[in-house]
Amino acid sequence: MHSDQIAFHSDHNHQHCIDTALQEARTLCRARKQRLTPIRELVLKLIWQSHKPLGAYEILPTLAEAGFNSAPPTVYRALDFLQEQGLVHRIASLNAFIGCPHPEHQHQGSFLICSLCNTAQEIEIDEAAAQINAKAEALGFKPQQQMLEVLGICPNCQKGEER
Repeated sequence: MHSDQIAFHSDHNHQHCIDTALQEARTLCRARKQRLTPIRELVLKLIWQSHKPLGAYEILPTLAEAGFNSAPPTVYRALDFLQEQGLVHRIASLNAFIGCPHPEHQHQGSFLICSLCNTAQEIEIDEAAAQINAKAEALGFKPQQQMLEVLGICPNCQKGEER
């Protein structure tokens, strides 16, 4: 399991996140009878290399270097699969993807995004999601998907600003 307090720490071990995410993905895909192909695994690994959301076009050069088809549809198919399995989230405001630290259960993604360094951290705020759903239902609106994105400045960038 990934901690909810990791993304904004400068001494963070990304390799641990990568290893944990890949192991969780293999376990979940096996349990769900889904194929985690080598290209899907590589895309997931690339997304977990930092806590900065990656766009599809940022992934393409590494796919080409690894000998995979580097056409945009290839990476989009892999990203679609990873999203369907709950292994990554799409951050709409950045048109980019980030690894999900809690893929074992379905949930609505909520993110703190640093407007200076683009680091993002997922937070679980079930109470907010419940309130939004209740308000929507009271208005006769049926929510299909919910994504909360909060822009601000992370602790690391705040320290840099104080200097």
